[in-house]
Amino acid sequence: MLKPSQAGFRRLLPLLRPHLRQLIAGFACMLVYVSSFLLLLNLAGDLFPSLSSRDLPRVINLILQGVAIFAVQKLAQFGMDSLLAGPALLVSQQLRSDLFRRLQTVELGALEKLSAGDLTYRLTEDADRVSEVLYKSIHDTVPSALQLIAVLGYMLWLDWKLTGAIVLLAPVIVWLISLFGARVMAATERSQKKVSELAGLLGEAIDGLPLVRAFAAEPWLQQRFESEIDQHRRARHRTYSLVALQHPVVGMIEVVGLFSVLGLAAWRIQSGDLSIAGLSSYLTGLVVLIDPIAHVTNNFNEFQQGQASLRRLRQIEREPQEPADPSDAVPLGALRGDLKLENVVFSYTANEPVLHGIDLEIRAGQVVALVGPSGAGKSTLFSLLLRFNTCQSGQILLDGHDLSRLRARELRRQVALVPQRTTVFSGSIAEAIRFGRSASDAEVIEAARLANADAFIRSFPRGYDTLLEERGSNVSGGQLQRIAIARAVLGNPALLLLDEATSALDAEAEAAVQVGLRRAMADRTVLVIAHRLATVQEADQIVVLEKGSIVDRGSHDQLMHQGGRYRELCERQFIRDLQNR
Repeated sequence: MLKPSQAGFRRLLPLLRPHLRQLIAGFACMLVYVSSFLLLLNLAGDLFPSLSSRDLPRVINLILQGVAIFAVQKLAQFGMDSLLAGPALLVSQQLRSDLFRRLQTVELGALEKLSAGDLTYRLTEDADRVSEVLYKSIHDTVPSALQLIAVLGYMLWLDWKLTGAIVLLAPVIVWLISLFGARVMAATERSQKKVSELAGLLGEAIDGLPLVRAFAAEPWLQQRFESEIDQHRRARHRTYSLVALQHPVVGMIEVVGLFSVLGLAAWRIQSGDLSIAGLSSYLTGLVVLIDPIAHVTNNFNEFQQGQASLRRLRQIEREPQEPADPSDAVPLGALRGDLKLENVVFSYTANEPVLHGIDLEIRAGQVVALVGPSGAGKSTLFSLLLRFNTCQSGQILLDGHDLSRLRARELRRQVALVPQRTTVFSGSIAEAIRFGRSASDAEVIEAARLANADAFIRSFPRGYDTLLEERGSNVSGGQLQRIAIARAVLGNPALLLLDEATSALDAEAEAAVQVGLRRAMADRTVLVIAHRLATVQEADQIVVLEKGSIVDRGSHDQLMHQGGRYRELCERQFIRDLQNR
């Protein structure tokens, strides 16, 4: 038998509670719908003898009763379907919303390991499948199961011996459906995994098409894509084959059962134990049973596929979450921007520290550059300042407030990031600068002016209402970076983090962005990650990181004069001591 799933649909039941009234009304219509079958079966038992006796008035009366019952049944079916559809769809919407909210709090390290294509498939296709299965379960499977129970009960009342023969076959049919269902669910999970891998490859391929063409690698990419879609086809075909095999196997057992019942019925009529009227109702009941059995069988297969989708959605819940806000969080007021790191130690995995005993003090308004080779811990330090992660020992203080004692959102309103690679969402330029925050038009314009972006924005025909296309593809890299600077300074943050903000720009675009950066950096504490050391020579303090430790600190002149790691890095980039120019 099928083992119960750890991600069963029963876990969605709490989401149905707010819609209890609508569900009760829908189930009331369902009871009317199912009860109508019993009345129709009883009418069928009276109708056939009346036809054989040529009692026309009684036949007409029975037909009119049947039409009336049928009309009431269809009205009840409409009420059932329409009333139960809403809660099913709302539960699916709530599930998708809750999972997306949770996805936004997954630790960045864990999030970076997840495939964007796979996550997209889970929150679209898998969520849609769960919605469809939930809707079918409520409005189709449940009434079909009730219909089966009611009709079988009526048939037991008519002739328990004949019905006993049918009931004996039921465990065989249930066992077969369960057996196929387990295999269908496993095959569906494999199929969905292949679809997710295909979605991931498509995402990589679309982003990397220019690179593919540059390396003339189109045949390689085409072959890889065709291999993926062939694996997907094979996995889907396995699912379809199992479903296709189930129908004739279960159907054959049903036919054997039907003919066995007909044989027994003929024998019981001949022995006088069953009347023609009873046989008419009984055979009508057998016909009525065929449809709900087919529905339950088909829906069970879809239910198993939905179980696989729900299990994949629930896997998002098991991803590690970023640290929660402390219950006794300290409220933040206006900040100056004094920053102090005391013996900070951090590691992503046990016994492999990325930062070792970092001690650093930065006064409000200072510009501090973090330099060093890749993997030295510069980006990790930024992630700690934004509280994407928390240090294992030591503490980070902002104006004397321990970052681990603050609410993450309040902290992040005071700490702004300008990343190396700018990401914008489609929408207007004004919306890209606001980025979900409440700000007036005047505040948006002031932020753009500080970022040296106001002039080029106003040069567009629609100005700040100009729509940015996907990934900001309709503006230049320098313009996009200045929009990112405006986004960062909106709200006047106390601490500004610049992650190699001009590394991907040409000289002319970099000059325009540097003007924006100098304006944005005024009167606030700034930390700069820089690999191009020519851009940080005027920093108040330069901190050299290597293998997670500070190996040098001071001004450019001080570090060049004393030699050491910083001077070695500068000489590799042909940067001389300013005093010797």
